[in-house]
Amino acid sequence: MRRFLVAGNWKMNTVRQSATALSGELAAVAATDEPGVEVLVCPPYPYLLPVGDVLRGSAVRLGAQDVYFESPGAFTGEVAVEMLRDVGCQYVLIGHSERRAILGETDAVINRKVRAAIVGGLTVVLCVGEQLSERQAGETEAVLDRQMEGAFAGISDSEASGIVIAYEPVWAIGTGVTASPEQAESAHEHLRKWLARRYHPNFSDKTRILYGGSVKPDNALALLGQPNVDGALVGGASLKAATFVPIIEAARKLSG
Repeated sequence: MRRFLVAGNWKMNTVRQSATALSGELAAVAATDEPGVEVLVCPPYPYLLPVGDVLRGSAVRLGAQDVYFESPGAFTGEVAVEMLRDVGCQYVLIGHSERRAILGETDAVINRKVRAAIVGGLTVVLCVGEQLSERQAGETEAVLDRQMEGAFAGISDSEASGIVIAYEPVWAIGTGVTASPEQAESAHEHLRKWLARRYHPNFSDKTRILYGGSVKPDNALALLGQPNVDGALVGGASLKAATFVPIIEAARKLSG
């Protein structure tokens, strides 16, 4: 059985006080490593250090929301893999739909970021997902295939080992509209089959695929209970322990 990963993407939210307070609550909930569930938080860049300090000694992993693909140098405003590793990051989100849509990130740019993160020793959480218009046009699987092919271009199975996929239907992110468990499972099953074709079935079987898009305490159990859903990438509900912890507990219940 694949180990659940429950990840909180704080996006451009929190200030230092609220970030460290929330981190303290999560560190108490996930004080020791568990075989069935892994917990990850991805704060904004300015709070990686203080959040990491609070989490030290707990089982909560630290991740960043993005990374640049070049080594340190004259790239104003960007953050390199080496810098994220230096402040204690183990994970990094790449390809989130907000960066694709708002900041114009292409599949080629995402591929360069994935490659840089792998070389630098960060575990990638690769985000993929379709727009509402694409789903309505019956193009969900074609969109996922294109995004996966772009992100994994030139990456061998040994290099890709450990990558986490996060399926986030764009129409469900921050809208309050959630994909049904059946819709989520269908997309996850398709992604797993893609990985089996691109690499091999054993690789596919080991790869964790998360669901993201308005995950809440009241729908977490149904979503995480699907055979090909291995956790959640949580946005708004990860900003408060009162809504994030029940999602962790749902994963614990299913892993037990």
